[in-house]
Amino acid sequence: MAAPSRRREMDVMKLMMSDWKVEMVEDNVSEFYVEFKGPGESPYEGGCWKVHVELPEAYPYKSPSIGFVNKIYHPNVDEMAGSVCLDVINQTWSPMFDLVNVFEVFLPQLLLYPNPTDPLNGEAAALLMREPDAYSKKVREYVQRFARPEDCNVKPSNKADSADERMTGSDGGFLTDSEDEEAGHRGEATCTQ
Repeated sequence: MAAPSRRREMDVMKLMMSDWKVEMVEDNVSEFYVEFKGPGESPYEGGCWKVHVELPEAYPYKSPSIGFVNKIYHPNVDEMAGSVCLDVINQTWSPMFDLVNVFEVFLPQLLLYPNPTDPLNGEAAALLMREPDAYSKKVREYVQRFARPEDCNVKPSNKADSADERMTGSDGGFLTDSEDEEAGHRGEATCTQ
């Protein structure tokens, strides 16, 4: 099996070769942005998001950190920080998975099949369960306001652009395992999937 550093490079290259737009942060294969489009035939269709990815030192044995930079309305995505609550990334990650799986399978499935019983966005979860049509309408409003093509503008470069300023949190707006545990000890909402 390839060493973790080699595997990181191979997975990032595989993602780029799969026609995903990838913008490296300071030429570092451990941190980059990916342009992600909402799946067709869903309220997210036509939306475009800039997704921040950080690969831990132990990747692929430890899961990547994934966070939406521009706003998305979804029960399993923190509206302000962009952190993602997805079982396969947070709990059941395996070295068998790679970055292409994240963007071609896991994130589209998350948007198509939200889990309102384990939310990071309680308002979105409640709306989805009470009024699915109103939920879909609000998703489409967010797509029109925050997920236009110019909002996800991923471009190859050597420097992170103003998107860094729009992200919150010490590590770009998503919870690391240790922050997740700390939040749980403080009684804050965390993903338990």
